[in-house]
Amino acid sequence: MEQPVKDATCKLTPLGVMVLALLREGDMHPYEMIRLMRTRHHDRLVPITNGTFYHTVSRLERQGLLAEVGVDRDGKRPERTTYALTDDGEHAVAEWVRTELPRMDRPIEFRVALAESHNIDREEVIDLLTQRRAALTGEHRLFADGVAKARERGVPEQYLVQTSRQAELLAADLAWLDDFLLTLEECRYPWGVHVDSAEAADLAEQAATAAVSDSQNV
Repeated sequence: MEQPVKDATCKLTPLGVMVLALLREGDMHPYEMIRLMRTRHHDRLVPITNGTFYHTVSRLERQGLLAEVGVDRDGKRPERTTYALTDDGEHAVAEWVRTELPRMDRPIEFRVALAESHNIDREEVIDLLTQRRAALTGEHRLFADGVAKARERGVPEQYLVQTSRQAELLAADLAWLDDFLLTLEECRYPWGVHVDSAEAADLAEQAATAAVSDSQNV
């Protein structure tokens, strides 16, 4: 990858990555991007405000990761600028995902990288998440051993609440990751940006709506 794209990738925010990934579905104006991201509840991954969003789009354009492809006006409404993803933008998304998937120290970035991991090959995702699994195993062992040793020394449970919770969360994360890796290795479903984007978008929207509905009914 050429240096300008590397520099742009380093400066990408989680919201910027999601904007670029969304444009793989087709050219859009910012209003439509915001509508889709909120409909799909992407604002549960990253905060989405109109001001921040338009600022992000402007910065991505200056970096050459997206480009203006047209301006239209609907009646008396303000003009709307339509943007398209550039080749550099496509490469930047993939490189950002590669960087963030194995990391343990940036949970927000990891969630977005996981959500956009279909932008890179299945085999590469398996490799990167296997690296993450090794780090996750070490961290889980650290917390689990710490809790066990503290209990052996008779440390009251009230002082171990957070540590034991973290050990349980890491164990659950490991279990999920093992299942997901097996899913990828066995090719249980299609993977990658070649999957029909319109159909995938509809399914993503339905899944997000169903998840929110279920959470509200609990």
